[in-house]
Parts: sequence; structure tokens; C-alpha cells
Amino acid sequence: MLRNTKRSYGWVAIVFHWLSACAILAMFGLGLYMVDLSYYDPWYRDALTIHKGVGVIVAAFIILRLVWKLTNESVQDLTSGQRSDQLQHRLAKLAHLAMYALLFILFVSGYLISTADGRGIDVFGIVVLPSIGELFEQQSDITGVVHLYIAWTLIGLVVIHASAALYHHWILKDLTLKRMCSPQEEQ
Repeated sequence: MLRNTKRSYGWVAIVFHWLSACAILAMFGLGLYMVDLSYYDPWYRDALTIHKGVGVIVAAFIILRLVWKLTNESVQDLTSGQRSDQLQHRLAKLAHLAMYALLFILFVSGYLISTADGRGIDVFGIVVLPSIGELFEQQSDITGVVHLYIAWTLIGLVVIHASAALYHHWILKDLTLKRMCSPQEEQ
């Protein structure tokens, strides 16, 4: 089953979810590693090139994921209708929206950091994302700080998201996590 149903995520949504999760965690790890490199470190330029190139690819991937999400059937939540379940559902929706918003800010801030000097972003020699140049003074420095804090905020939200999934799986013993691991049989 490739597409979502009312009861289950399809394989495309599941693969999008897990590839996004892996890419976001890997990019965060690489970003943390990069900030400690000195200008003369042999990995200084390579890590930056990889981070920028993968960042552009992840941005395109997340856009595709959003298009898939918007053109697919929404999977019903597992709430029982109780007030506490409705609150959890609203918080989950808000968290998902916040993660997409933070990703968008990360992509824009990363672009503004990388292109402030007028050079585009070379994506592994395949394509160059053009620069629009410096739009304001100290663009690279200001957006660098934004990028850093947004990345940490996103990772904090990812930890909460993963914790909630584990809570659903181990404490509530519902299908929330299982539905994101493989399509569930229709009943």
C-alpha cells in the first residue's frame, strides 16, 4: 500500500517520515561538528560543502513530503473523544506544524548564511542554487545565530515528538508508532 488510508499511513509517507528524521538528525550532528572546526582544519571546507549540499536536498525532499501529505488522505487520529485525548491530538498537530515551520526557517536561514557573499550554493556539482546576495548588513552573522537557535529548538521538538511516540507505544499501547513503521491492515 503506497498511499495513506483513513486508518493507516502508506509506504511513501512512512519512508518520507523516517528519511526526514535521519536527515535532520544527521544534519544537526554535522552542524554541531562543524562549529568546532577551525579555518585550518582539513574538514572545514568539506563539512561545510556537505552540509550546504545536503541541506538543499533535504529542503527539496521536505517540500516533496509536504506535497505528498497535502495530496494524500489524512490518517484518522486514535483519540477516544475524551478531553485529554483531544488535547493530545491538538498538541501533536501543533508540534507537527511547528516542526515544518522550524524546518522552513532553517532552510531560509541556511540559504541566507551561504549566499550572503554573492556566491550560490553548489549542490555536489549537479546544480548551483543562485544567490540573491546580501539583503542586510551582517546577514551571515545574524542568520547564523538564527540558524543555530532554530536547529536546537527543532531538535528539542524532535525529542518531544519521539518521546510522545514511545509514550503511545509503551504506556498507552496504541498503534501510533506501529502505524508509522508499516502500513496497518484494514479492518
